[in-house]
Amino acid sequence: MNKSIVELPHSTPEQAATLLYVFNSVYPISEGSKKFLIENTYPIKVRKGKKLHKAGEICDMIYFVNQGAIRGYVKDANKEITTWITVENELVASIHSFILQIPSYENMEALEDSNLLGMRHSDLQHLYDIEPEFNINARRFYEKYYSDAEVRALMGRLSKAEIKYEFFLKTYKHLSNRIPLKYIASFLGINLETLSRIRGQIRNTSENKV
Repeated sequence: MNKSIVELPHSTPEQAATLLYVFNSVYPISEGSKKFLIENTYPIKVRKGKKLHKAGEICDMIYFVNQGAIRGYVKDANKEITTWITVENELVASIHSFILQIPSYENMEALEDSNLLGMRHSDLQHLYDIEPEFNINARRFYEKYYSDAEVRALMGRLSKAEIKYEFFLKTYKHLSNRIPLKYIASFLGINLETLSRIRGQIRNTSENKV
C-alpha cells in the first residue's frame, strides 16, 4: 500500500451504508452480499495530491468513492494526460489492470482529500462465487463503465475545442466548477489557455443575456 494512503480495519455498517445503497439501487443485493461487503471492504483516506495507485504496479483493489475526487492519468514524456475523473458514489480502479491483474498504464491521484472503501480483487472474485446474484450488480456496473469510456473516447475525438467543452458540460457539468481547470483541459486534450478563453466566452454570453 502506498505510504500516502492510510488503511484502516474493515468497514462498519455505517461506513458501508452508501455503498450498499448504491449497489442495492442497481439490483437488489442479498443479506449475504451485504454482510460480505461490510466485512471485506476497507476505509481508506487519501490526501489531496497523493497517489492512490502508481503506473507499472498491479491494481489489486477497486474503490468506492464516499467523498472526494480521483483522477487517472498517464505520463507522456514530461506531460500528464488525464484519462478520467471520478467523484462521489462511483467505483474507481485502473480497470484494465484490475480485471486482468497485470501492471497498469495509469496512475491514480486524489484531487481532493478523499474517503474511499477499497475491496481486493480476490475478495470480489470470491463474492461472485458465493453470492451468484451479485454478478448482476457487477455486470451493470461494468456496463456503465464501458458506456462512460465510450463517451470519453468520443469526446476526445472531436476536433474543435469549443465542441469538446460543450460535450463536457452536457456529460460532466457537475465537475466544471469543482475540478481545477488544468485537469479538465488535460482531460479534453486542449491547452489551459484555450479552455480559459472558451469559459470566458460562455460567461460573457450568459451575462449579455441577462
